[in-house]
Amino acid sequence: MQLSTVLRGGTALAALLAASNACPAFAQEVQTAPQAAEESGTIVVTGSRIRRDPLDQSSPVVTLDQNSLAQTGLSSVADILQRLPAASGGLNSKVNNSGNLGNPPDGGGVGAGSAEIDLRYLSAKRTLVLVDGLRWVNGTSASGIPATVDLNTIPANSIERVEVLQAGASPLYGSDAIAGVVNIITVAKQVGLRASAQFGTFRQGDGHTFDGNISYGIASDTTNLVFGASYVKQDPVRSRDRAISQFPNPGQTSCTDPVGGCSSAALNGRFDTRAAGTTAAGIPRGNFTISNPPNANPTAANLRPFTAADRFNFAPFNYLLTPSERYGAWLSFRQELSDNVNFRVKAQYNHRKSQNQAAFEPLFIGPDAGNGAGSLFDTLSIDATNPFNPFGGTLESGLNPNGTPNGRTPTYSFIARRLIEAGQRTFNQRVDTLSATATLDGSFHVGGHEWFWDVNALFGVNDAHQSFTGNVRADRVAQALGPIANCTAPCVPLNLFGGAGSITPAMLNWIGFTERDKSNQTLYDYTANLSGDFFDLPAGPVGFAVGYEHRIQSAFFVPDPIVSAGLGADIPAQPARGRYHTDEVYGEVRVPILKETPFFYSLEFDGAARYSRYSISGSKTTFTGTGLWKPIEDLLIRGAYTTGFRAPSLGELFGGRSRFDLPVVDPCTSDASGQFQTNATVRANCIANGVPANGSYAEPPGQLPVITQGNINLKPETSKNLTFGAVYAPLWARNGSFASLFTIEANYYDIRVKHAIGAVDPNLTLNNCAIRGDAASCALVVRTQNGFINQINGTLQNLDSIKTRGIDVTANYRTPQTGIGTFGLSANATWLLKYILSASNGFVVIDRKGTERGSPDQAYPKFKGNATIDWSLNDMFNASFTGRYIDAVTEIDTNTGLPHKLNSKFYGDVQLTFTPGFAQHRFAFTIGVNNVFNTAPPPCVSCSLNNFDPGTYDVPGQFGYARISYKM
Repeated sequence: MQLSTVLRGGTALAALLAASNACPAFAQEVQTAPQAAEESGTIVVTGSRIRRDPLDQSSPVVTLDQNSLAQTGLSSVADILQRLPAASGGLNSKVNNSGNLGNPPDGGGVGAGSAEIDLRYLSAKRTLVLVDGLRWVNGTSASGIPATVDLNTIPANSIERVEVLQAGASPLYGSDAIAGVVNIITVAKQVGLRASAQFGTFRQGDGHTFDGNISYGIASDTTNLVFGASYVKQDPVRSRDRAISQFPNPGQTSCTDPVGGCSSAALNGRFDTRAAGTTAAGIPRGNFTISNPPNANPTAANLRPFTAADRFNFAPFNYLLTPSERYGAWLSFRQELSDNVNFRVKAQYNHRKSQNQAAFEPLFIGPDAGNGAGSLFDTLSIDATNPFNPFGGTLESGLNPNGTPNGRTPTYSFIARRLIEAGQRTFNQRVDTLSATATLDGSFHVGGHEWFWDVNALFGVNDAHQSFTGNVRADRVAQALGPIANCTAPCVPLNLFGGAGSITPAMLNWIGFTERDKSNQTLYDYTANLSGDFFDLPAGPVGFAVGYEHRIQSAFFVPDPIVSAGLGADIPAQPARGRYHTDEVYGEVRVPILKETPFFYSLEFDGAARYSRYSISGSKTTFTGTGLWKPIEDLLIRGAYTTGFRAPSLGELFGGRSRFDLPVVDPCTSDASGQFQTNATVRANCIANGVPANGSYAEPPGQLPVITQGNINLKPETSKNLTFGAVYAPLWARNGSFASLFTIEANYYDIRVKHAIGAVDPNLTLNNCAIRGDAASCALVVRTQNGFINQINGTLQNLDSIKTRGIDVTANYRTPQTGIGTFGLSANATWLLKYILSASNGFVVIDRKGTERGSPDQAYPKFKGNATIDWSLNDMFNASFTGRYIDAVTEIDTNTGLPHKLNSKFYGDVQLTFTPGFAQHRFAFTIGVNNVFNTAPPPCVSCSLNNFDPGTYDVPGQFGYARISYKM
């Protein structure tokens, strides 16, 4: 199989590529310039809208072609892009948070089954994704309204190449392009049949993946037609089958380990009656469970004290790699209407079925249950006449159904029961994505210069449905626990106290339901562009580009009616719906100043500006200025200053009320993790805000409910981006026996984001209230009568700022043809020099460099690098080895509060390809192993699930694959 990829990023790179035959894909490389460059010498390359010689690229662009994608052995383009050193993870199929942590604060939902690209650690919503230079409809997974494109919605074999602009580009492309732009170029021309089939699996015998692709193209002088289909099926890897993820904490072997972490929602239940007034009511005061489950007639004599050994280990019931199935179809058609006018149509459809799993539903009821968001479960009482109530009296919540006090004395704190009888919580997503684009383009001459024009109309829709099994409804639980006189058929009294196996199918049929949620995002985009040369200067023509865009985006999220009514036992959610439109105009100019003079082989200036007016969040003007200088032909030096912005997304503006369960330490707890017992100021402030003075509130660290909600008053984020770079591609190294290719490139970036959208850090809220006695912070925390946190307000605001800078370095080398073939070395690396987050209006300043954030998981290594060594012989044999290095990071152990090091990791991938000559090189046979050294991810205590960071590290285990491909 022939691979032809090197880094495009400056002087002479595209020309050099023509001399290379087989270059490894992964080390941040690009293919030869597109066919248009061969025909006209000028093309539109991501980072500029002016047609230009690709040898003089003004911005750092990384490109991966079809062969590059295939060489990784991965079935998702997002997984491939997330391995670039400049990338910083994002959602992928290793993320399994449905039902575990709730909905994140940005209104985007869990995004189960989706895949994103995040550049520069600025989150995926600040990386703009384009398809053929046009926007793509944002994804959704029926749990919210995300601000990001789901890369899994694009059929893999429709992709010709991917261009990654590693610089801000709002003046050229509009909102969201703060960290960079990913432009996916689809196949527009093909002759004959192409097909491939690949099967891969982990050495442990799980995670089977099948990837099949087929496409066919017809071409004539005036017509091009290409159509294709793709299919991907990925089986799961379960957490119970890897040592790292079998308990809630790394290295844990039992729920009785001092580190804790197991859930109080136990299989046999936890019955906490340590509330004021319970003794007077005749109810024994304590923390109980059942002795000999299952018990169909529990009594007080059957109760015993609840201990750490009774807690539930939920860890083995998750996925390390989520199962999914995707199939797609696509079509590209071009018809020449005249010598200088073309009509183009592109259409793509993709269907995804995916699944997430969590452990059995943890049912928490009672005044200290902490469901928040107005959940009815927080107000339930268990009547003395319930036939399974062993306490001899009513377990009284003291609350009306609307959460107000009912005048009665609470007699219990909470009941927690793991509903093992209902089976695991399973979330199944069905997502359909359709996109269609119609384009008229052409050219004409003005004053001896050729001008190019195009008009485009785009429609995209992403429609998602999710079904969730294992949930129960609060109104029926209330009826089944209430006075027996009110529970007549079809109501069935509920036994919460008899332990595992005591809830019968009849009881489940009454209280259980299948939750059904749906969401939708729609995009209409209309653009018009004109570019060409105004006139000639001594150094060359003055180029320009202007354009207009009108875009309409709308979305909705509709949770199950039972959930939106506050009656579900799992994550609460309210409906959300929103729409906005924007009108934008831009202009770009390229002015050559000097050419082929001493110390100025070339010198030019590029500038661009864009005005955007949003129907909701106002207007914004951004601009950029770029200088390119070649002191000699072999060396390009460039610098750019860019302002950018990101308009609030529909989810951030209109996101409904929901809950995010964040691991937070409450300073008011009397547990050893808090400061109630050791700090008099904290104790006084906590008592003033509802914590019992006797220290009875003594919960260990765990997940606390943060109530999330959009904010219609949000303003756009703004940014400033400074980049400097140099590309050295010496002719002397290519004209002799030393090399057929030698280039080295370095780029420096400095990005500053202001007014970044976020919620007040819950840790800050709790500490400001407890330590400083800040009334505004205390008002954001709602506590129960017994001191438990019922909810923390996490409404979005323009609060944060981010400052980051770093250096990217890339080198490529290839030998001339020898008697034993050609050899190549490609390497690229990123150094993170600074990453400072000023959160909550500057009250918290965090240096992220060299750290692991945890929940949501994100590592910020100071150094990441990839390097590939490859060998090619006679267009028949190809072999490559890719090494991927991730520097060590440090987290704060959430159990001890002390630093914990996550060691550096080195991954190795190998691939061998045989293309037999007797078949005219039409067939290619490939085998490969990813993570050949069986490198395990570093254990992470602060990470939200499975004890490692899924956006940074691989699933544990070696992954082997075999592929056969055919090209007519």
